[in-house]
Amino acid sequence: MASGIYNRFKANLMNKEVDLEADTIKVALLDNNHSFNADDNTWSDVSANEISGTGYTAGGEELTNKSVTQDDTNDKAVFDADDVSWSSATFTAYHAVLYDDSLASDDLICSIDFGGAKSVSSGTFTIQWDADGIITLS
Repeated sequence: MASGIYNRFKANLMNKEVDLEADTIKVALLDNNHSFNADDNTWSDVSANEISGTGYTAGGEELTNKSVTQDDTNDKAVFDADDVSWSSATFTAYHAVLYDDSLASDDLICSIDFGGAKSVSSGTFTIQWDADGIITLS
């Protein structure tokens, strides 16, 4: 079980190649064959492990109401967005992966391990982001 931020995303931040608020950021769901590897670079490196099922569209969902905030009190910056839901869904997922769909190669951002199978049957599957945001840099 491992979650993490991909090295490509770190480099993209430093090279000003990604804008988390303006770019199209997607979240896709992956199966239990996925294993986080910080050296993976693009969506094509992990897409073979994408789930399929009723109510899920290949490539995932676009994040909405994205924001980056600077917190001088706690000396951090936070990336956040609205929670993501798939309705009328039947599938099982083990991981969520964020990637930048605005970049030509769909560069990876981060991988989130659910800690086991998360299933839905004819219902709504929701990823509720942590109250502290999706990514916090401190």
